[in-house]
Amino acid sequence: MRVLILICGIGMALAAKAPLKVLNDGNKMPIVALGTGRGTAQNKPVEEVRDAVFWAIEAGYRHIDTAVLYNDEVQVGQGVAEAIKKGIVTREQMFITTKLPNDRHPRDQVVTTLKESLGRLGMDYVDLFLIHFPLSTKSDGSSDNIDYLDTWKGMEDAKELGLAKSIGISNFGEAQVDRLLANCKIKPAVNQIEVNPTMTSEPLVAHCQSLGIAVMAYSPFGFLVTRTRHNSTGPPPRIDDSTLNKIAQKYGKTTSQVVLRYLIDRDLIPVPKSTNKDRIAQNIDLFDFKLTADEVNSISRFNRNVSVFD
Repeated sequence: MRVLILICGIGMALAAKAPLKVLNDGNKMPIVALGTGRGTAQNKPVEEVRDAVFWAIEAGYRHIDTAVLYNDEVQVGQGVAEAIKKGIVTREQMFITTKLPNDRHPRDQVVTTLKESLGRLGMDYVDLFLIHFPLSTKSDGSSDNIDYLDTWKGMEDAKELGLAKSIGISNFGEAQVDRLLANCKIKPAVNQIEVNPTMTSEPLVAHCQSLGIAVMAYSPFGFLVTRTRHNSTGPPPRIDDSTLNKIAQKYGKTTSQVVLRYLIDRDLIPVPKSTNKDRIAQNIDLFDFKLTADEVNSISRFNRNVSVFD
């Protein structure tokens, strides 16, 4: 019993030390998020997401990232609810992100869509609500012609109603960010984009950060493992890369942890995905080391502006 209490105490201490980033609206976001969507994307049972979320919270995660598109908001909500029921966290200690799908871009559908998400999550609010993509589609997947400026007004409605504490965007480029800033009432707090060693997105990251917009980094591992969801091959680095291995050995970490730390040291919020309990814990064990500027630059040199998505 004494050992169990000690282990639980260590876990809570780690969670308490997880750094927070202050967003431009004053809200605070944990700097590592568990990515979901894995169950449907990899033809695995979506129920795996529920366990992954619970294990992540046990390991110290306080930020969970989901989306309507992922079809797993129910399971995310179940994992969070279980952790709350067992006294690991309170809802107020969690940061939950979800996203507006492409076929719900009309302003009058935004709040309705978020309320539907909240119903699936079993929550009264989300901490961050993002426009998943700037382009709109019809329900059949064909292209639509809804201006994201109108969609953003619906996002502002959601924030003003208290259904989302913060609002933001995803997959927006520089010109789209600038156009939104020139026409919005509430500034986006976040832009979630792909960032990894082969897709460093340095100009867009710098642009957003210069404007006070935090950047979340999805697909943070890039081509670290040979096969990804959409490509069987891709540019280096791989998980056994000599440059990454040298850095990993220096700090007593894995190469995947080095890549996640690389993103953190660029002031990004990585969103690693996993449904493996040990890897979930490994992916947040990042706060007892820091890369040097030279090490960050050496990893950035892998950039080929190549996305893991087709």
